[in-house]
Amino acid sequence: MTIEIRPVPVPERLGVPEAVEFEAAAEAVAIVEESVWGHRKFAWDTYELLPRYRDETYHGMRAFAAWDGDRCVGRVECEWERSDGAETVDLVLGVIPEHRRAGVGTALLDAALDLAAGLGRPTLTAMSDVPASALDAPGERLEARDGSGSIPASDPGAAFAVHHGFRLAQLERVSGLTVTGRADAFAEASVEHEARASAYRLVSWVDRAPDELLDELAVAHAAMSTDPPAGTATFDEEIWDAARVRATEDEALDGRRTTLVTAAVSTDGRVAGYTELSLPAESASAFQWDTIVLKEHRGHRLGMRVKLANLVLLGRVAPDRTDVYTWNADENEHMLAINVALGFTVRGLSALWQLDAGAGTADSGATTGS
Repeated sequence: MTIEIRPVPVPERLGVPEAVEFEAAAEAVAIVEESVWGHRKFAWDTYELLPRYRDETYHGMRAFAAWDGDRCVGRVECEWERSDGAETVDLVLGVIPEHRRAGVGTALLDAALDLAAGLGRPTLTAMSDVPASALDAPGERLEARDGSGSIPASDPGAAFAVHHGFRLAQLERVSGLTVTGRADAFAEASVEHEARASAYRLVSWVDRAPDELLDELAVAHAAMSTDPPAGTATFDEEIWDAARVRATEDEALDGRRTTLVTAAVSTDGRVAGYTELSLPAESASAFQWDTIVLKEHRGHRLGMRVKLANLVLLGRVAPDRTDVYTWNADENEHMLAINVALGFTVRGLSALWQLDAGAGTADSGATTGS
C-alpha cells in the first residue's frame, strides 16, 4: 500500500470537478466520526466546511489528506487564530478504520507539524473522543489534572496522542439532551425563572444580532477564549469586534446553519452573558456552543435563564429538532450542574491533547489509575 499525503485544495464551489478532493476528505472525516460515535451527527458537511476555508480574515485553515489511489483514507485539518501573540495550531486528525496502524496518522501529523513550524507556532492541540459505551474499558486509565473524569489508556485516539508526545491537558464532558416533547416544560420553567428574575433582561434572536448589541457582544465573545476553565491547555486570546461578529454570522449562514442566541443584558446595556444553539441543515440535532456569563455578572442565575429561553426559542423555530448536544470542561461544575438540571446526560468524553515544541515523549501529562 502506497499512501500519498497532499494538501486539500479549496474549491470556489461544490459539485464541480475541482471540489472532488475537498468533498472526499469531508466524507473520510464523516466515516471516522461514525466509527467512534456510531453516527455522523457531529461531522460537518461540505456546505458547512467550505465557508470556513474560504474566509481566513480571523483564522487560518489548511487541510492535508491521505490517499490510497483515488480514495481518501484520512485527513488532518489545521486551524489557527490570526491575532497577535497567538501560538497554537488546532488539529482535527482522523484515519478511516481499515487504514489505521499503518503509519497514515503519523504521516498526516508530520504534515501538520511542518505547517505549524512554518507558521512559527510552537504548540499543537487536538481532540480525541471516547463514547460512553467505551468509557469503562478495563485497564490503565488517564486522568486530567482538573475534573473527575478519566478515559481508558487503551482508547485508540489516546494511545496515538500519547505515542506522539501529546499530553492530556483537559477532559470535556459530551452531553446530550432529548428535547422531543419537552417544549411546554421548558416554557413553563422559563416563565418561573423570569418571574423571580433580577434586573437583567433577556434578548433573543435568530441568525443576526441587533445592531445595538454588537459591540458588547464582541466583548462577550472575546471572553469565551479566556474565561472558561482551561485545565493545562493553552488557548489563544481571540480579538473580537462588531465586524467579526457579523462575519461569523455570515459564515454560519453561508454554511446553511441557523443560529439561535439569547443574551442577558444589564440595565446599562451591557451583554452580561449569552448562549447559542447552532442548527445544521438537514439534521435533527442542534448544538449548544458558546455559553458564558461574564465574571462581574455572575451569581444571578443568568446561565439557567439564557439556556432555558434559548430552548424555548428552539421549540418555536425548529420543533422538529430531537436532540441538543454540548461540550463542557469536566471541571466546569457550575455549567455542568445547569446542564444536568435541564436533563442533559453524559454521551462520552472528549480529551484535549497538547504538544509543546521540544517537549519530547516522556510525559503524557495525565495521572493514571485502574
